[in-house]
Amino acid sequence: MKLLNEYAWIIPSCPLIASCCTGSSSFFFPKATGGFRRLCALLNIFSLTASMFVSFVLFQEYFINHSIQQYLWAWIPRGTFYLEVGFLVDPLTLVMSLLVTTVGILVTIYSDSYMCHDWGYARFYAYLNLFTASMLGSVFSPNLIQLYVFWELVGMCSYLLIGFWFTRSGAANACQKAFITNRIGDFGLLLGILGIYWTTGSFEISELCDRFAKLGSIGFVNPIFANIIAFLLFLGPAAKSAQIPLHVWLPDAMEGPTPISALIHAATMVAAGIFFIARIFGLISILPSVMLVISWVGGATALLGATLALAQIDLKKGLAYSTMSQLGYMVSAPGIGAYRSAPFHLVTHAYSKALLSLGAGSVIHSIEKMVGYSPDKSQNMFFMGGLRRYMPITGTTSLLGTLSLCGIPPLACFWSKDEIITEIWLRSLPLGLIASGTVGLTAFYMFRIYFLTFEGDFCTIKTDWFDSNNSSAFSINLWGSTEVKSSVNQINQNVALTQNEEVAKTSSFPFSYLRNPNGDTKPLDHQSLPNPKESCFGMTLPLVMLAIPTTLGGLVGINFARETNNFNSWLITPSDFSGIDKYFEVSGEILLNSRGSLGLSFVGIFISFTLYKQNYKPGHKKNFVEFFQLLTKLGFIVQSWSLNRGYIDYFYNICFVHSIRSLSKLVSRFDIYVIDGFVNLTGASNLFGGEGIRYGENGRISHYLFMMMLGTTFLAILISFN
Repeated sequence: MKLLNEYAWIIPSCPLIASCCTGSSSFFFPKATGGFRRLCALLNIFSLTASMFVSFVLFQEYFINHSIQQYLWAWIPRGTFYLEVGFLVDPLTLVMSLLVTTVGILVTIYSDSYMCHDWGYARFYAYLNLFTASMLGSVFSPNLIQLYVFWELVGMCSYLLIGFWFTRSGAANACQKAFITNRIGDFGLLLGILGIYWTTGSFEISELCDRFAKLGSIGFVNPIFANIIAFLLFLGPAAKSAQIPLHVWLPDAMEGPTPISALIHAATMVAAGIFFIARIFGLISILPSVMLVISWVGGATALLGATLALAQIDLKKGLAYSTMSQLGYMVSAPGIGAYRSAPFHLVTHAYSKALLSLGAGSVIHSIEKMVGYSPDKSQNMFFMGGLRRYMPITGTTSLLGTLSLCGIPPLACFWSKDEIITEIWLRSLPLGLIASGTVGLTAFYMFRIYFLTFEGDFCTIKTDWFDSNNSSAFSINLWGSTEVKSSVNQINQNVALTQNEEVAKTSSFPFSYLRNPNGDTKPLDHQSLPNPKESCFGMTLPLVMLAIPTTLGGLVGINFARETNNFNSWLITPSDFSGIDKYFEVSGEILLNSRGSLGLSFVGIFISFTLYKQNYKPGHKKNFVEFFQLLTKLGFIVQSWSLNRGYIDYFYNICFVHSIRSLSKLVSRFDIYVIDGFVNLTGASNLFGGEGIRYGENGRISHYLFMMMLGTTFLAILISFN
C-alpha cells in the first residue's frame, strides 16, 4: 500500500504543473511559445499520461489489498480548529481518477488538431490541464474544505473555457451565465458545509457522515435543521450537474470549443456534482425527505432534458440537452437508494458522450472548411446529411455512441441505465413511468440527430420541396419539414443576395438546390460543390479509442452481487466470479428483465427513422404528410417547447433579470436624486450662505459692535424667559 500513501499526489499534480508551465511560457514568451506549439501539446499529453499510469497502478493495488487509504498532513493546526489536507484513495476515487485521466488525455490529443490554427492554442492548453487538475484535486479531497477549493477551481476553469472565444458576444454571455448560475449553487453548498461543521465539528468526509447519523439518532440535531443542511449541500451538485431549475447554463456552454464541451459533458464539470452526491451519500441516506426531493429533481430533469432535445436544430445543443437528461438519471439513482448505479452510469455515459461530442466536433470541423466559421451553418443539422459516406470513422463511432445512449445491448449505457430504471420501478411507480418514458424520447432524439447528420444525401435541403405560396406544406409535417422551413428561409435570404446562378454555384453554401433571385429553383452541379472529408488522424484516433469503452465498458460493471448501496460491488475481482456460466446467467436475466425499456427504445428509433430517414426522399412526401396530419397540433407544441427551451429562460428573464434591472434603476435614481441631491444641496447652501455673508463683511467696527450688542440682547431675553 506504499503507492497509495506516497504517490497519489502525482495524479493531480502532473496536469497542474503542465498547466503552470504552459501558461507561464505563453505569458512571458508569447512569440517563442507560438513557435513551439507541438512541444506544448506533448508536455500536456505526457503529464496526463503520467497521471493515467499512476491511476492504473493504484487501481491494481486496490484489487490486491482492498484497503482505503488516506495520506494527510496538517494545514491549520491552531487551537481547537485543526484542519488537514491530503489525499483519500478509495474505490470511488480510483474510478473517477481513471475516468478523468483517460477522457482527458484523449481530449488533449484531439485538441492538438482541432485547435491547431487558433491564436490562443497555448492558452487553451493551460486552461485545459488546469481544468483536469482541478477535477482530480476534488476527487482526491479527504475533507469538504479542500473539496470546495477545487470545486471552485473547476467553476473558474469552466468560465475561462466556455468564454475562450471571448470576442464573440455569445461566448462572453454564456460564460457569465454559467458562472452566475453556479454561484447560486456554490453559495448554498458553502452554507451547507458551514452547517455541517457547526453540527459535527469536522470537515473530514470519512467522519462527518457517521457523526451526523449518531447525533441525529440521539436527538442532538433538529430534524428540520438537518434537512436544511442537506438541501443546501445538494444545491452545489444541482448547479454543477445542470439539474432543474439551475440547468439553464448547460446549452449555452456549447459556445466554447468542442473539446471543452466533450470534457464538461463527460468527465469534469457535470461529473463533479454526481461525484459529490455519491461522496456524501451516507449523510443524505438518513434523511428520507431529502432523498425524495433528490429523486424527483432527477426525474424531472431527465424528462425535461429529453423534451427539450426533441426539435433542436443545433447539433451541440441537442447533445447538451441529452447530457442534461442522462444527468437526471444519475441524480435520481441515489435519491432512491441505488448508490452504485449513479457512478456506474456516470462512467458509461461519460465515454459515450465524449465520443459523441468529439464526433460532433469532427463534423463541425469538416463543415467549417466548406462554409467558413459560422455556428449558424456549421452546427445546423439541416445543413448536413449523408456525412457517413464521406466520414466513415466519425459516422461509425457516432452510431456506436448513439446506440449506447439509447440503451441498446450490449453497449455500455444499457447496463447502467437499465439498472437505474429497474431500481426506480421497484421503489416508485410515478418515477418509473417518467424514467421509462424518457427512454423512448432518448431513442427518438438521439437517432434524429444521427439521421439528420450522417444519413440520407449530403446537403439534403431541397427548396423545391416547398411552395412559398402553400403554407400547408409547412404546417402539417412539423416534426421534420417545418424545422427545414426555417433553414430554407435562411438559405433563400442568403442566396437572394447573389446576382446570378453562376455566383450561387461558386458560393459557400453546400446545398444541392438553391433558389435564385427570380424565385425558381434549379439543381446545381454537384461537381462544383466541395465534399466533406474525414478528419485527420489526431482527431479520429480518440474517436476509435473512445469507441472501445463505449462498446464494452458496461460489461465489467454488471452487478453480480445485486447490491445497490455498495459501490465495491461494481469493482469485481476475478476471484469473485464463480464461472463464465454465472456471467451469462446474470447477463441473460438482465436482458430478459429489460425487454420493456428495450421495446420503448426500438419504438423511439422506429419513429425517428420514419420521420427523418424517409423524410428526405421526395417520393415519400405525400404519404408522410397524410400519415402524420393528426400530429400537427402536438408537433407545433413540442417544437415550440423545444426550440424555446421550455420557456424557462423567458421566465427567468422576466422574474429575475427584469426585476433586478428595475431594482437597480430604482437604486440608481435614489442615489442620484436623493443622496447626491442632499450632498449637492448642502454644498449649494454653503455656497450661497457664504456668498450672502460675504457682502455683510464691510470692515466697519461700528457695524460689528451693533451686531454684537443685538445678539447679546437677544440671548439675554431668551435666558430671562427660561
